[in-house]
Amino acid sequence: MRPLALLSLVATPAAAQTVTPLAEARLRYEQVDQDGLPRNADALTTRVRAGVAIAEGRWSALAEAQGNLAMVGDYFDGLHPYATRPLVADPQSIGLYRAQIQYKAPGVTLTAGRQRIALDDERFVGAAAIRNNGQTFDAVRAELVPTRGLKVDVTYARAVHTIWGIDGTGVRPGVIDGDNVFANLGYTTPLGTLTGFAYLVDQDAAAVQNYRLSSQTYGVRFAGTRTLGQARLSYQASWARQSDWHRNPNDYAAGYWLADAAIDLAGPRLGAGYEVFGASDGRALTSFQTPLATAFKFNGWAEKFTPKPADGLRDLYASAGWGWKTLGRAKGVSVQAIWHRFESDRLTRHYGNELDLLTQATLGRTTASIRYADYRADRFATSTRKMWLQLDWTI
Repeated sequence: MRPLALLSLVATPAAAQTVTPLAEARLRYEQVDQDGLPRNADALTTRVRAGVAIAEGRWSALAEAQGNLAMVGDYFDGLHPYATRPLVADPQSIGLYRAQIQYKAPGVTLTAGRQRIALDDERFVGAAAIRNNGQTFDAVRAELVPTRGLKVDVTYARAVHTIWGIDGTGVRPGVIDGDNVFANLGYTTPLGTLTGFAYLVDQDAAAVQNYRLSSQTYGVRFAGTRTLGQARLSYQASWARQSDWHRNPNDYAAGYWLADAAIDLAGPRLGAGYEVFGASDGRALTSFQTPLATAFKFNGWAEKFTPKPADGLRDLYASAGWGWKTLGRAKGVSVQAIWHRFESDRLTRHYGNELDLLTQATLGRTTASIRYADYRADRFATSTRKMWLQLDWTI
């Protein structure tokens, strides 16, 4: 399809076209009690996204706006000085969230524009969905399946739109330019998917750690699931090596590895894992870093380890919970507890422990959740307790 024809598709939908409205809303109360600060943070926010997606044949286009409003703003949002209260990284913002064109055919998906990208488990590149101003990329992405079981996924991103929104500035900019390349080569086997990856991150902004978050990371990941009677076992392992790239003034190299397993016993759920972010020589930002990850998903919900400490991080964790497909009128009901023990990688010392708790359920189009995080500091950061009450609605 020619470009003019595609513009006509977006502007004047015809009968053969599919028009899908996009709408979602979130209401959240987040409370933070952090040692060393005289006041708690109290954030009552509402996030709304709305847009439209239009598809015809193999072509589609979408545009989606996003707005975040603080109805109770007694918190430090990361941008406006509020030194007496803890950080809640949800500044008020309004703007364009996504605007993309996509071509999809058997074995080929091409996407261009401002888009949401979540690779694998989002450990290296993610959408930061927990934050009201989600992370997106101005990028061109190609997903190719040349043969059964083999997938090539390559992205060039020229800009990252961060969680700090339209007012982001200084060390927390709303947009970070750079020549970012994300490449995955995955092969699916009966036991799981083996993926080789390369992530070239170019944080081309002097205010963002003086370019010290620019890095090149190469690694491999294996993840799969097995059915054992009524039980379901999931497992993953990953290894990577990272070093400085582009304008990063640091000369460093650091390793990463992960081993993780979980079992769902058709109700009870148990899991455990060990994740290591290696350190180079103890200078700031010479340990393994993941600036484009969905950080909240990993290393504790209190988010004490973004960026990773100069001496690296070792995270030993275990989880237990219970899930119900339906419970009365509710679906996807679950409760979960996760315990973390954090240590440094270099000059091994205990950083602290954390307990995270979650319960959630879906009723119709609305998902309700309650979270709690309790970080008990030993030799890193300060003890912090966080609580979230959240409602998510999707059309």
